[in-house]
Amino acid sequence: MHVLSVSSLKGGVGKTTVALGLASAAFAQGLKTLVVDLDPQCDATTGLGAVGEFKNNVASVLKNPKHNVVSASIVSSTWGKVATGSVDVLVGSPRSIHHDTPHPTVRQTWKLEEALHTVEKEYDLVIIDTPPSINALTRTAWVASDRVLIVTEPGIFSVVAADRAIRALEEVREAITKRVRPLGILINRHRAASKEQDFRVQELKDMFPELLIPDYLDERAHLQQTQGAARPIHTWPGDGAAEIADFFTALLKRALDSFAEPNDEVVQEKPKEKRKFFRRHKRGKKGPELVTIETAIEELGEDLIGDEPIEEFAENGQLATEQWSEPAWNDDETSAKQNEVSTQTGSWNFKLEIEKPEGEN
Repeated sequence: MHVLSVSSLKGGVGKTTVALGLASAAFAQGLKTLVVDLDPQCDATTGLGAVGEFKNNVASVLKNPKHNVVSASIVSSTWGKVATGSVDVLVGSPRSIHHDTPHPTVRQTWKLEEALHTVEKEYDLVIIDTPPSINALTRTAWVASDRVLIVTEPGIFSVVAADRAIRALEEVREAITKRVRPLGILINRHRAASKEQDFRVQELKDMFPELLIPDYLDERAHLQQTQGAARPIHTWPGDGAAEIADFFTALLKRALDSFAEPNDEVVQEKPKEKRKFFRRHKRGKKGPELVTIETAIEELGEDLIGDEPIEEFAENGQLATEQWSEPAWNDDETSAKQNEVSTQTGSWNFKLEIEKPEGEN
């Protein structure tokens, strides 16, 4: 399963439109797709036809990312009524704004990754529609993602927002996870006859020569029509709709090709020190393996009885063991002296939670 976030740090640039266009391309190709609506405005949920009152939603998942809560928060879209395909939606909620704090802890930013870990085998592709801000919800989406597509329009404020988004994404890479990378910057709502837009497009080319996607998405009425009808653009009649569908098909191919590239994340087999870090359930990682106590004593011997091991005993009398992966942040000396550490990443403070062993002051 691969995860793609569609983001912008400025509202009104058509971010949700692009997310739904990519979902339509995946729908047409038969990819089992999940759209996660992290935007408190819930436009992606509406565009997928998931309208009504839902007891469980993305706010429930961010509070408790367990498998039963995640499954109860996912519903099927209405797209399956007009064509063969599978697109589900993790229902958005205005209550998700309560999780959009400006200074989340590292543990909070891993909540969505933990949730997606529980449904990893059920989907080929996950598309996350993020809110137009750089608070906790967007960072949570980026930490759970393999790639991030930045959507902008050729205007001065959108150009500035695109630059901030790229710099913010790099800070997330340095502070938390190196797996996530930018897919590129997409220009939306392009008008070829505008000199101001031509100037801003050239400005984006000069600023991001390698990241700017060469094809632009023109402003078309077909996109608004399909969203109003809660239908994928690939099923809408007309030559204009077909051109837009081809655009999103090519954009999805760009994303799938990027997923095939190796990630930079480095995993260390053993910890440097025996400290209790919170468990991070990560996609693509083997879950805990349960063995009997007798088997553990036989294989581990005195190592099991000596200093406090990193493994923990389950309630059923079995020993849960799992591969340890070194956190992506630096905690060499400072974290040993205090219970809570903040790592400085530009203008953000990511709080590192460390639980000291019992009896240690």
